[in-house]
Amino acid sequence: MKPILSGMRVIEAAAFVAAPLGGMTLAQMGADVIRIDTLGGGLDYKRWPVTQDDVSLFWCGLNKSKRSVALDLGQPEAREIAMALITAPGEDAGILLTNFPPRGWLDHDKLRERRADLIQLTVQGDRHGGSAVDYTINSRVGIPYITGDERGAATNEAVNHVLPAWDLVTGQMAAVGLLAAERHRLKTGQGQHVKLPLEDVALAAVSHLGLIAEAQLGQHRERHGNELFGAFGRDFLTADGERVIVVGLTLKQWQAICEAMGLTQAVKALGERLGLDLDLEGHRFRARKELGALVEAWMCRHTLAEAAAALTKQGACWGKYQTLAQLVTQDEACSPANPMFTTIDQPGVGPHLAAGLPLNFSGMQRLQAGTAPTLGQHTDQVLYELLGVSQAQFGVLRERGVV
Repeated sequence: MKPILSGMRVIEAAAFVAAPLGGMTLAQMGADVIRIDTLGGGLDYKRWPVTQDDVSLFWCGLNKSKRSVALDLGQPEAREIAMALITAPGEDAGILLTNFPPRGWLDHDKLRERRADLIQLTVQGDRHGGSAVDYTINSRVGIPYITGDERGAATNEAVNHVLPAWDLVTGQMAAVGLLAAERHRLKTGQGQHVKLPLEDVALAAVSHLGLIAEAQLGQHRERHGNELFGAFGRDFLTADGERVIVVGLTLKQWQAICEAMGLTQAVKALGERLGLDLDLEGHRFRARKELGALVEAWMCRHTLAEAAAALTKQGACWGKYQTLAQLVTQDEACSPANPMFTTIDQPGVGPHLAAGLPLNFSGMQRLQAGTAPTLGQHTDQVLYELLGVSQAQFGVLRERGVV
């Protein structure tokens, strides 16, 4: 059975997270995603983390299942080849994904002169085309001032985070945007230039979560450390020194925690004393210190194994904190037992576990993760398939350093 996006061809000219992730998402659904790379690698070709031999695990991770064409884009002939690949014929082709400025060989108007129905999606920093990255955007939308320990508010301390959340969301939106534009083209025959600003993705997300409205209404969001805002949830240490998180977001989750720990009567009495209905998540947040003390006292008397057994028996929502090393060595979810994962033998890296697509379509066979290409691995193949370049012609291009 063919993959769900079998036949679609996307040309990608991109670096770092958002655009390469969008391309990889399409590739893992079966699209033929062809990277246009510079000779020697682009901006992110050595991005950390890296192996001891300086091979970028970052680059390999975000370019799985793609093909690579390597060109010396400083040469006019190479730029001409790149434009020809982008606008090559095919009903399911003529699709470009990039996060580079749309000028020169990436200029949409110039490309449309060659193919009127071209679909181009450009990931931008801001809506004006200015430069920005996840970390500068995150600082702008205020997240570092509501993250971290509540004591940091006194010194106005900013707390950055290591997860590029806006890049990750933007990458998925890039894939959605291209699929939406392609659906529009199938119905109307019209292509278009889709612009996706990273800044707007972040602004939209904080708006969707109510943070913008909250600020407009004059409600100041405090820092709450590891406590879940608006409900009950935080980390606790067990008797044997393990750390777990317990979450009572819904009433069912909260009742399961109380049943597992034998706290039902104590919580009822606490609610009466405080004048709060602790069946309501917002009231549980108001009583988080007192409730936390009850849960903490129970955790201190029980080992991880005992706590796990009691919480799991009642169907409570909880989790154990673990390191990345523990995740890959001890957690079955991060292993070939999970059909999303497979072991690939990446050139320059060696055998390692790699994730495929999280989506599981009932009518399609799940594609296994593929390796990332080596630079220019498919140049001759792609130039022959799309442009009809013969081996002799390719040899001449290679001698001149064009490819």
